[in-house]
Amino acid sequence: QVQLVESGGALVQAGGSLRLSCAASGRTLSSYAVGWFRQASGKERDIVAAISSSGTTLSYADSVEGRFTISRDNAKNTVYLQMNSLKPEDTAVYYCAARRGWAPLGRYDYWGQGTQVTVSS
Repeated sequence: QVQLVESGGALVQAGGSLRLSCAASGRTLSSYAVGWFRQASGKERDIVAAISSSGTTLSYADSVEGRFTISRDNAKNTVYLQMNSLKPEDTAVYYCAARRGWAPLGRYDYWGQGTQVTVSS
C-alpha cells in the first residue's frame, strides 16, 4: 500500500506561482509513476502532468505545458508540481496518484485526498 498526501494548495492571484507536494508513505515511491490530476467544480477530473518512476520521462497536458513542471525527489519520497503563471482556469482540487508502469492515461492504483488551488483574477 502507498499512502499519498498532497500539500501546498492555496489562494493565489493570477500570474502567481505555487508548488504542490505529494508525499508518500508506506512504500517507496521510486517504484511508481506519478500523475497530478485536477478537478474543477462541476467538471471531470483531468490529468495535468505525469512523471515516470525514474523521473526521466515527463508528460503534460496542453493547457499547462510551459507553465507547470513536474519533478520528483525519490530520496524524499516526494513528487512536486511547480505551477507558474497561474490563471483563474487553473482553479481546482489537485490530486496526485501513483501507478506501476508508464501509462499516464491509464488506471492509477493509489490516490491522495487532494489540495485546493484557487486562482483569483
